[in-house]
Amino acid sequence: MIKTDPNRAALTTGRDARGKAAWTVTATYPERPSGPQPGTRLAEFIDAMIAMGQTGQVFGEHGIGKTSTFLSHIPEAHPGTRVVLVPAANLTPDDLLMNAPVRDDSTGRLVLTQLIMSQLDPGEPFVLLIDDSLQAGEMIQSQLMQIACNWTLGEHDLRALGCVGVFLCDNESQTETGSVRGDLAVLDRMVTLRLTSNDTAWRHTLAARYADWDLGEVFRIWAALTPRLRSRFSPRTLEHVLDCARAGLPLGWGLPLVGGVRLRLRDRRKDGTEGTDRTAETLDAIAAAVGAANPRTVADPVRRILRTALRENWAVLLQGPPGCGKTEITRSVVRDELGAEPVYFSLPVTNVEDLCVPVPTPDGRLDTLLTRSLSGPGEKVIIWDEYNRPKDKAAFAKLMEITQEWSLAGRPVEGLRAQIALQNPPYHLGRKLQVSRNNVAQASRFTISYEVRPEDIPANEWLIAVYGEVAETVLEWWKNDIDDEARDWITKRTLERLIKLHLAGQPLISGLIYLGEGEFAPVPLTALEARLVGVGEEVALGFKQLVRDIDIWEKRLAVASEVSSEGTNDTDLVHRVLANAELSQLKRHGEVVARALRHLPPKLRATYLVGQTPARQRFWVGALARMKELAASPS
Repeated sequence: MIKTDPNRAALTTGRDARGKAAWTVTATYPERPSGPQPGTRLAEFIDAMIAMGQTGQVFGEHGIGKTSTFLSHIPEAHPGTRVVLVPAANLTPDDLLMNAPVRDDSTGRLVLTQLIMSQLDPGEPFVLLIDDSLQAGEMIQSQLMQIACNWTLGEHDLRALGCVGVFLCDNESQTETGSVRGDLAVLDRMVTLRLTSNDTAWRHTLAARYADWDLGEVFRIWAALTPRLRSRFSPRTLEHVLDCARAGLPLGWGLPLVGGVRLRLRDRRKDGTEGTDRTAETLDAIAAAVGAANPRTVADPVRRILRTALRENWAVLLQGPPGCGKTEITRSVVRDELGAEPVYFSLPVTNVEDLCVPVPTPDGRLDTLLTRSLSGPGEKVIIWDEYNRPKDKAAFAKLMEITQEWSLAGRPVEGLRAQIALQNPPYHLGRKLQVSRNNVAQASRFTISYEVRPEDIPANEWLIAVYGEVAETVLEWWKNDIDDEARDWITKRTLERLIKLHLAGQPLISGLIYLGEGEFAPVPLTALEARLVGVGEEVALGFKQLVRDIDIWEKRLAVASEVSSEGTNDTDLVHRVLANAELSQLKRHGEVVARALRHLPPKLRATYLVGQTPARQRFWVGALARMKELAASPS
């Protein structure tokens, strides 16, 4: 669904003489286009079905604005009429209708009565929209058959309850649905509309969302893509890309992770092979069209994403290897920004009933009871941990509603600021992980989908703060003594285990990941054991050794600067140590850093300011100033 943003609402000119909403003035559409209005086919179909009293069946690809058209058009075109949205993917057999004991007014006896979902009796005219209708299971499909055919449910007549229209909506692609509607008894009761992206007003919605941007060129870039690429790069995904551009983030982060792999804009050749990758050129063109940057990355990306999600009310997906610290950094940022703990669900142990269940109410209807952690008006942030390891398909399907509509069983979750889904990739270190595969409709619900690297999460500072000098020693080994392949096997979780084992006097080998059959992760521990017992001469230079032997290294660097303006191996070694050091270490030994900086080539000193977090940039600016003071003072 294309979301609307009240903070970036466009200018409007009130209502025209016929009482309809006047034209929305935006940079893209400063004036109303002449002739028939584009993207009105679905709106016209909705009006016709309501006038005829017929059930409408609407099919169209994901992300083209089908649901949002219903939610925006009906209140405007039919004042006083409410849209009751029922996400079929989330329904269980008792959600719509339930038999429950109710005391009969005339006899006083308890009798079994069919109670109906409270949303289906709102006390005002309503249009029933059954969204994702093909996602429902077999039993739910049978219940929907009665609604679609007769506008009844059990003993209840929906017309008598105020229903003026019934619509079933979905994408009929077999890759995104759970069933096929083939019963002629049902199909004969419906009027069917098949949509394309030109049949909804998503362009006008995006233009209003970004009222100060002229999106004309963006729309031309999108329209120039082939049909296959336009299907993959849906208007919903285009919205996410523009959200990234607005926030100063890489536009590629708005592309979904489908099956754990970033969606790419590649066509297929006639022989079935993948064609040219047009992702980078398309995103760069969109960035240029709106005058935004398209950086390769940003400093401290995970925290930046999380803070932006809380500020902009986004749902985001973080995918990263096990043990890299995704959950802990998410909890930490939420605490800092919200002042409260996030609402946490681990999908492997979460049932549908853990989120919401229907319960009878005294007035003889079914109300949706949300879990206590999601009820109430207070501000909330939800963490969906192990997102692609659901306990069952029903729980995974239910998340499609809340990640897109921010509601459960049609009931909005009050005070919801952001949603953060955390998951592992399908493969890591050459091994397959036991995770589920999503489809593009599920994947594209997230504004940002980011592939977390271990270096993106600053867990090193936390290790130093908790474990002190031992942590610094272990981190020096991790940074300097092992190669990239071995480093991939040592997660932040493994680093903490190694620290704890050393403090407990236990063999370090047992802290490595155990692979079975007596085999541990292929990481040599000899250099770590040497560092921990203080054999400094036999290990690679680290920050601790640089501080200890700064007099020696300052002389070496001075000689190197005289030998070559580009530096020598000694120069490169010290530069690497300074670049890899943690901020807390640099701050504790600021004078040592300044002494080393004096003898480094200017081009190396400049790298300390590029792409760094604001805190590190502030330190290096101060360190450079201190370096100049040392250079100006008498020797």
